[in-house]
Parts: sequence; structure tokens; C-alpha cells
Amino acid sequence: MMKAFSSFQPPQHFPCTRFFSSITTRTQLSFHAKAFYCQAKSGIDGSLNLRVMPPTLLAAEKEEAKAVLCLFFKKQGLSNAVAARTINKSDLFIDHLVSKLHSKHKSRYLAGRELTTLEIRDALIPYLESLLEEHGDVLGDLVESYPNPPVKEKSTLAIPTTSNVVDSKKLKAVSRVDEIDPAAGKLRPHIVYLMELGMDIEQVRSIIRRFPAFAYYSLEGKIKPVVEFFLELGVPKENIATILTKRPQLCGISLSENLKPTMKFLESFGVDKKQWPKVIYRFPALLTYSRQKVRESVDFLYEFGLSEESIGKILTRCPNIISYSVEDNLRPTAKYFRSLGVDVGILLFRCPQNFGLSIEANIKPVTEFFLEQGYTLEEIGTMISRYGALYTFSLTENLMPKWEFFMTMDYPKSELVKFPQFFGYSLEQRIKPRYARVKKSGVRLLLNQILSLSSSNFEKALKKKMEKMQAG
Repeated sequence: MMKAFSSFQPPQHFPCTRFFSSITTRTQLSFHAKAFYCQAKSGIDGSLNLRVMPPTLLAAEKEEAKAVLCLFFKKQGLSNAVAARTINKSDLFIDHLVSKLHSKHKSRYLAGRELTTLEIRDALIPYLESLLEEHGDVLGDLVESYPNPPVKEKSTLAIPTTSNVVDSKKLKAVSRVDEIDPAAGKLRPHIVYLMELGMDIEQVRSIIRRFPAFAYYSLEGKIKPVVEFFLELGVPKENIATILTKRPQLCGISLSENLKPTMKFLESFGVDKKQWPKVIYRFPALLTYSRQKVRESVDFLYEFGLSEESIGKILTRCPNIISYSVEDNLRPTAKYFRSLGVDVGILLFRCPQNFGLSIEANIKPVTEFFLEQGYTLEEIGTMISRYGALYTFSLTENLMPKWEFFMTMDYPKSELVKFPQFFGYSLEQRIKPRYARVKKSGVRLLLNQILSLSSSNFEKALKKKMEKMQAG
């Protein structure tokens, strides 16, 4: 049973008017104002001054609040579609979340400073967690019906309306891309700037469709400082567009208070500061993760005896390992590979990409394939230990075609246990032509000699073998 809804109360004193005045009336309030007027005491007499929040900033904060709420719901097991549907029926609750931000960071608004993405997340997630603890499974209904109590029966006609609402909001954000700045008589400055970085209009639209808050980011306050910082780090200008496309949220992060300290934090775990341009390009989302998430991942790596230097190399070469859930991905995958007799620490160092694979969809089918070919679990464990990337290849497009050709090569199956790297070479460009050359010469070479040697050394080995055969 749900607890009394009266316990779900907004703060009694908001820094902004036009928010919920009382929940006991059970009357939904409307928000018609174009801007929010935030009250602040100032002066010797303590009189109130009104400060107007720009509509663009308010819209951006609402989008950020939606993103946080969506992420929170997905962590509770809701699908993307259900989370989005719930959020887009919850405008009043989103306004309530924005009010929480204003209440918590009143001094920031009085100083005219915008909140960063991480600050918004850090302010709202603990509040959402407290609501979940209090209301449990009915939280979604509560969010939709705020500030009224949730109703037991929902109208099925609300879903199409929700779809129209979300489409309308996205269209409004995307439409800003083509708006002409009245003062300059051309596209808005941040759009022009992004185009100068190599983006075209459609790329910008694509970003905003995925992350509407980006449409309201200011050029001088958010986008340009981050871009210039990346350029100073040595990120090639041609990579900036790709980085922003992958993670536009980076522009919502404070350089001095979040982004730079996060980089220093990661460097303390061994990330090579000289490699930041490559790391950011590979996985720009790395800089948006909380310290808690980074530490959880690093602590997991320490469990397997990896040194700080090794962990630093892993984070530098494969920064997206931070995005893997420790409990849902890393630990179950480690347990699976350990069951094959694999040294998990070595595998993590050699090929951390394995730990982002699905056990059921990617890893188990490969094991079962090799079992079907007559290999034992111990032999499969030896193969993955010797060649960490083995499980990262497509079963149907890589392993199976190469296996079928291997069966024509007149080698025992044990040869692949000795040299599983066979599966890492191109079938058409390396394996087939090299083997044809060996067959034509009438000699026999080990599989690793055929494939791993450079062209010149391969020819030398082949010639030496032919000479030895002729002399015999």
C-alpha cells in the first residue's frame, strides 16, 4: 500500500514564485509565465528584489532535470520507452525538480552563475532516491500525477498525447538551429561556431534531437570554453565535432569545478595525461561520470591484483570500461572467464573490451561453438588466455568462416590452441594467400610462421624450408 501522499511535499519556501503553494488542496497548478521570478533578500532593510531567470536557461534546466529523471528510472529497470512516456506526462513534477535546484543553489542564482550538469545530477538524484525509498513501486504513478495522488486507473488515450508533447518539445528545440539572430542577421552564434568546427546543420539537429538541452547552451558560457580547453589539450580540431556529437553533455560541465578535477582524479589512477586527446576522442563520456562510479570500477580492477600502472593503461586504452556496470557486467563476466580457467587480471589488462560483452548473446555462443568443434573447456580457456581478443570477434562473420577454411588447411585442431591469433588475421588478405603460397611451394610451416611473420621474413622462412627439403 502506498503511504499517505501528504508526505510527498515540496519545500515550504521556494526561492522562486509560481511553484506549488500547497499540496493539501490537491489542485494542479499551472505554469503560464514565460520566465520565473526568483525572490532574494538584499539590502540593509532586507527588502525583496526580483531577478528574472532567462527562459532559455529555464528550458535548459528542465531538459537536464528530465535527463536525470530518465536515467534514474532506467536504473530502476524501466525501459527507455516507459521511462520517456512517464517523464513526458510529468511536466509539473519536472517543474518541482527545477524548484529543488533553485532552493538548494539559491546563492548560485543570485550570483548569476549557471549550474553544471553534474551539479544538477548531484542535487536531484539523492532526492529521487529518498522518494523511491518512501513510495517504492508507485513512484512512477506519483510522478505522473503530481501534485495530486496517483489514480488507480489510467486512460489509454494519454499515450498518444504524450508522444505529441515530446515531439513538440523536440521540434521546438531543433527549430532553434535554423533561427536567425535578429541582432546579427544570421544563424545564432553557437550554431555558426559549431559549423566552423566542421559540423553541418543536420549534425547539430541530430545532437539536439537526442539531447534537447544543448539547444539552449550559451556559446561563451558553456560551448566555447570546453572546446577551447580540448584544443589546448591537443585534441585535433577535426575531432571536436565527433566528440560533441558523442557527448554534448560535456558542454554542461564546469571546467574549473568538475571537468578538470575529474581529469586529475583519473590521472591519480594512472591515466596518461599525454594521452588525453586520444582518450577523450575514444570515449568522451568518461569525463561525465561521477567519482563514485570511477572508484567503483577501479576498486574492481584492484581486486584482481592489477597494479596502478596497469590500471592506468587499461583506462587509457579502454576508457569505456568505466561505463560497464560492476555488478551487472564486470563481475559476472569475470566469474564466467574464471570458470574457464582464465587469469582474469591478465585478461582485463590484455583485452578489457571482453567485459563489455553480453555473456548470453556474445560470450557463451563462442564457447559453445568451440565445444561443438571438439575442444575442451580447458583448451578454450587456454585459447582466450593466449589471445584475449578471441571473444570480441563476430561468431558468424569472423570465427565460423575462418574455422571452415582452417578445416581445409591440413592442420590438427590443437594448432589453434597453440596459435588462436589465427582468428585475428584477415581471411582474404592474409590467411588464404599465405597458405596458398605455402601449398604451392610444397613445404610445411607452423601456423604462426605463416601468419605472424612480416612479408620479407615469411619469404625467407619459406625459402629456407624449401632449401632444407631439397637438400634432404
